[in-house]
Amino acid sequence: TKRVIQYFASIAAAGGAAKKDSNKGTLEDQIIQANPALEAFGNAKTVRNDNSSRFGKFIRIHFGTSGKLSSADIETYLLEKSRVTFQLKAERNYHIFFQILSNAKPELLDMLLITNNPYDYSYISQGEVTVASINDSEELLATDNAFDVLGFTPDEKMGVYKLTGAIMHYGNMKFKQKQREEQAEPDGTEAADKSAYLMGLNSADLLKGLCHPRVKVGNEYVTKGQGVDQVYYSLGALAKSVYE
Repeated sequence: TKRVIQYFASIAAAGGAAKKDSNKGTLEDQIIQANPALEAFGNAKTVRNDNSSRFGKFIRIHFGTSGKLSSADIETYLLEKSRVTFQLKAERNYHIFFQILSNAKPELLDMLLITNNPYDYSYISQGEVTVASINDSEELLATDNAFDVLGFTPDEKMGVYKLTGAIMHYGNMKFKQKQREEQAEPDGTEAADKSAYLMGLNSADLLKGLCHPRVKVGNEYVTKGQGVDQVYYSLGALAKSVYE
């Protein structure tokens, strides 16, 4: 698919001068550079393939009457969300986590309040953490450049990284059962504080939403208590939803 897209983009570009926005690449560049960004967040190592696509994508490329590219759109679907919180021993989480931890852009580690040790984050270290055929440092630079070519503003790009970092902190959040109650409570707030900060939330509100969610009953909302297992399930669901 990558080669076909590159072929169409190059042939179409040869048909006329490509228009280039001063802040981003040409349409041809954007179509090609969409791939590194999608692969960073949608590809992962499996038992049989070091760069396996874990989602589906439908690509439309539109041409004008002159044969030049006029527009393109990409639809993604069926992302393997379970991989965000669980991996088999011989597999790995999505590439983007390990690209960030590669230290190719040290400022990201500071901004996301993380270390460069994947084993510090349970959501991404249940399987493999390195892949011999992939250079995560080089891939991070390719991903970051792809964002620029696609026209992401600096704030939008940092927002994507922050949400990714927040998910890593989700996996370190701990909860315990209140004595003589079927109700969970936070067992420390450090990871919650970091993830809430990265998401622009209040830490207390995040923990309250996990331990005491509001549910609609009829026409009214009521507060529901949750046990430890229920909270961890909700936390995993939140991580998958944010990632998607």
